[in-house]
Amino acid sequence: MSHKRPRQIALAAFVAVAVLALAACGEFHPNSTFNHNSDLNTDIDGLWNTLLFWGTVVFVFVELLLVFTIFRFRKRAGQPAPKQTHGNAALEITWTIIPALILAMIAVPTVKTIFKTQAPAPAGSLDVEVIGHQWWWEFRYPSLGIVTANELYLPAGRTVSFKLTTRDVLHSFWTPQLGGKRDLITNHTNLLWYTPNADLTENVWNGFCTEYCGSSHANMRFHVYTVSTDKFDSWVHNQQAAAVMSPAPGAAPAAASTGAVPAATPVKATPVKAAPVAATPVAAAAPAAYVFPAEKLPPHAIPKTPIPADLTFDDALLAQGDAARGHELLTNMSNMGKAPCVTCHNIRGQQQLMKDNEARGPNLTHVGSRHTFGGGLFVADAKSLARWIKNAPHMKPGSLMPTLGVGEYNAMTKQKMTVGLDDRQIADIVAYLQALK
Repeated sequence: MSHKRPRQIALAAFVAVAVLALAACGEFHPNSTFNHNSDLNTDIDGLWNTLLFWGTVVFVFVELLLVFTIFRFRKRAGQPAPKQTHGNAALEITWTIIPALILAMIAVPTVKTIFKTQAPAPAGSLDVEVIGHQWWWEFRYPSLGIVTANELYLPAGRTVSFKLTTRDVLHSFWTPQLGGKRDLITNHTNLLWYTPNADLTENVWNGFCTEYCGSSHANMRFHVYTVSTDKFDSWVHNQQAAAVMSPAPGAAPAAASTGAVPAATPVKATPVKAAPVAATPVAAAAPAAYVFPAEKLPPHAIPKTPIPADLTFDDALLAQGDAARGHELLTNMSNMGKAPCVTCHNIRGQQQLMKDNEARGPNLTHVGSRHTFGGGLFVADAKSLARWIKNAPHMKPGSLMPTLGVGEYNAMTKQKMTVGLDDRQIADIVAYLQALK
C-alpha cells in the first residue's frame, strides 16, 4: 500500500494538470483581458508582457543559482566545517545594484504606462457619464442629450471619455475585453478613457461591477456595444427622440379614448424639456433606427439567469396586452394605493415629472429597444418583464423596484400584497414598455 499511494497521488496530479492544460487551450474567452481591443487594453497588456518577461528571467536566474548552490555546497562526508564570511563589500554592493536594476526595469515601463493612461482624454472625445446605483448602471451622453441604462453604445475608432460617479456606495466599472477597471467613489469623480479599435464595428462586450456593493453585487452587469459610426449615429438619432409607441408583438391597437398615441414610427429627434409633451403619430414611415441585432448577440451576451419557479404568471395574457391601457396604468396607480411609475422612472415626452439626476430608477424612454434589464440580469422578453413587474425583489435580492403584483409576498412589509396589479394589468404595462422602441 505504501508503494501504491505515491503513484496514485502522482497520477491524480498528472490528470489535474492535463485537464487544466486542455482548458487553457480553448479559444473562447469572453471576459479575458489579454487582448488588444482598445488602446488602453493594448498598453496594459504590453506592460503585463514586459513585467512577465523580466520576472521570468529573474525567477529562472535565481532558481538556477539556488539549485547550483544546493548541489555545489552540499554536505559531504569527511569535509571540514565551511569557512565563515563576515562582511564582503564587493558582494554586498553587487547584491544592492542588481535589485536596483531590476526595480528600474519594472518602474520605467510602469510609470510610462501610468502617465499615458492617466493623461487627459484627447480633444473631440465622446463624453459619457457612468453612474453606479444599487444595482444597475446609468449611462448619460451629455453632449447628445441621451440617458439610458445597462446598455452602452460606443462608436468604433472614436475615443470615449468616461466620468465615473456613484449615487450610493462604492462600485467599480470594468469591461474586461476593453480594459479600464476604475472605481466609482462617493462624492468624487474618477476619469477613464480609451478608444475601441476601428474594426470592432458590431461587437458586444460584458461589463461588471468589481467592487462589492451589497447583496446583489454579482447581479450588477451591463453590456457594451461597439458599432460603426453610421450605426451609432442612427442609434443616437432615435435615442434623442421622445417616447412614441411603435408596434410591439402582441400589443393591441391603442384606443382613441385613452389619449394614448396610436402605433407609429418614432418621431425625429427634438429637444425635450422636463414637461409633458403630446406625442403625435408620424404620417410617413421613417427608416428603422439602429439597434444591435438580437440574432447577432453572442452566447456570452445573453443572460441565463433563472426566474424563480414559484413566481407564476398567466403568459397567455401577454398576447392580449393593450399598450394604451398599460400607458394609463404606468402613469397613474393612485387608485390602487401605489405611486405612479413615473415618480421613479423618466419617460421622455410621456409625463416626465423629474430631472434625470433625480430619478431613482432607470430611464425608460426607449426601454423596448434594449436586450436586457434588471442590471443586465434578464433577457428583456415579455415573460421576464411581466414577472419583474409582479415581484422584482423576488427575482433580484435587494431590488428597490417595489412588489406590485396582488397576492405576492412583499419582502419589505413581510406580508402578502392585498392591493396591486393583476396579471392582465401587468400584461398591459408590458405591452406599453415593449412598444417604446
